[in-house]
Order: sequence, then C-alpha cells, then structure tokens
Amino acid sequence: MSRIAKYPVSIPANVQVQITDTAVMVKGPLGEAHQAVLSKVKVVQEDKALQCSPVGESIEANAMSGTMRALLFNMVKGVSEGFTKKLTLVGVGYRAQAKGDSLSLALGYSHPIEHKMPAGIKVETPTQTEIVIKGIDKQKVGQVAAEVRAYRRPEPYKGKGVRYADEVVIIKETKKK
Repeated sequence: MSRIAKYPVSIPANVQVQITDTAVMVKGPLGEAHQAVLSKVKVVQEDKALQCSPVGESIEANAMSGTMRALLFNMVKGVSEGFTKKLTLVGVGYRAQAKGDSLSLALGYSHPIEHKMPAGIKVETPTQTEIVIKGIDKQKVGQVAAEVRAYRRPEPYKGKGVRYADEVVIIKETKKK
C-alpha cells in the first residue's frame, strides 16, 4: 500500500464531509469542494478522519490511493484554512493593482496587462510591488500564480521580473572584456 495513503486525513470540527460512490464533497467555512472518487480507490470516513485504501493489489491502485489521499487532504485544508501564493515585482516602474476580479500589471511593456481571475480565486495587492493570490483550490492558486509570473519571468542578469516571494534568483556575472 502507498505509504502516504496509510495516514488518515483528520477532519476539523468546522468541516463536513459527504461520501458517495462516485464523489467526495467537503464543506467548510471558506466554501465547498468536490472530488470524483477514482475507481481503484475506496474512501471511508471513520470518526473524524478519512481513510483511503486501494481496491485490489495492483501497483496502479496503490499509487492512486496515495494520490486520492493527497487530494482529500488539500480539499480539507482548502475549505478550512485556504491557500495563498505571494508574488513580488522587482524592477523600476513595475506595478500591480487589484481591480475587483482582475489584476492590472505594468511590467515595462508598452501596454498594461489585465489578468482576469478565475472563479474562486481572489487577488490582493498590499503594496504596488506585492501580489497575494488566495483560494480554496491549491491547484488553481498555483496555476494562477504561475500564469502571472509567466508575463515577465525573473531574468538572470539583474533579477528583474515577477517572482515568488520565497524564490531565490541566482544572478549571473556579466561578460568581461
């Protein structure tokens, strides 16, 4: 059995879980999330915990039980605490401004960039050079952060661009004559 699937997913007091044959629904203070149950995995609720186990002895069922456990853990954490990604803008004149459900970026191009946020994702700009992306779906939060970063990746000579708050950019040495 998958080593990660052996550990149960604990359910906080403010989170409710409903399990059907084909899906798992998790509802909490920040919203609700749905996940289809894979056919090779069995999900059972025991006390205040979810347990995933493979159906059969195949390698694929073993792997999928670990994947399903990770997805359920992220759902429970998302509806109770939520996920955040922080981005910083490094460069002269680089600015960000949140406008409702969109993000306006000035990244040194001849035009401003408008990035529309998908449903369930909120964006904040505490300062002009900081962006905070929040949501209950870990995959969506990470994907939106990656899309915003892709507009101007950090370059290796001066380090200018959009980077994650904890990202370290290794600066190259310039060419010597």
